Amino acid sequence: MHKPCTWHAQAMHTAGAAGNAAARRVGQGLCLVLALGTVPAVAAEWRPPQGCRLEMTVQQRSCTVAQHYRCAADAPGDQWVAYFTQDGLVSQSRIDAETRWMESTDLVSGITDRLDEDARDHASLSTLLKTGSDDFDFWTQSDTGERLRHIGRDDLTGTVEIDGETLDTTRFTLRTFAETGELLIERSGTQFVSRSLGRFFGGIETSTDWTGETQETDDSPMRFIRPGEPGFGSTTPDHDCNMQMVGLTLRTPA
Repeated sequence: MHKPCTWHAQAMHTAGAAGNAAARRVGQGLCLVLALGTVPAVAAEWRPPQGCRLEMTVQQRSCTVAQHYRCAADAPGDQWVAYFTQDGLVSQSRIDAETRWMESTDLVSGITDRLDEDARDHASLSTLLKTGSDDFDFWTQSDTGERLRHIGRDDLTGTVEIDGETLDTTRFTLRTFAETGELLIERSGTQFVSRSLGRFFGGIETSTDWTGETQETDDSPMRFIRPGEPGFGSTTPDHDCNMQMVGLTLRTPA
């Protein structure tokens, strides 16, 4: 199951509650761009919470860097990721061994979304890797009480090597609905899966919201940094930081 963007959730909650025009700016790459300047800068080196172990730092496109870590108190197979822009920590999320979205927090808005265990069809990484495809249909609920339904599919399409890491490539579709049944956002694109790490990484995708606005983003991983390597724990993004809006294609309906 591809990684969530918590700003997506905030935007869709806002849309469902009040139709706020500001929430029309959606998409994973754009959510991080919009967060720039809204969070105070933090130290250049990051350490996970007590009881947790930082396993990998990943430099990505779209001027973001991700810190992947695990915590001893969590269920076996659970793992966390914290995303940083040039101006600090903007979001963090936890997945389980099947890459289900257990919880995701937008640290700009403070909104947290959690998985509803009563799903029609939970996302399953093991099914995807075994059969080559996985359909899913599940709900998340925010701590403000709003519920979203996510329906989609992942398909394996091949393999690629990035910075020495062998990754499966995927094609995905995802539609997110309000509790009323209104389609809020439709996403499609390509992503990457690490079998050894048991998680997805972002790629190139197109997102269209309920107003008809469409955007294209690229959050592909560029460098995988392990303990002891230069840049491990760094919160300073390296890629596309002088051109955050270059390559971001935004189309609005006529």
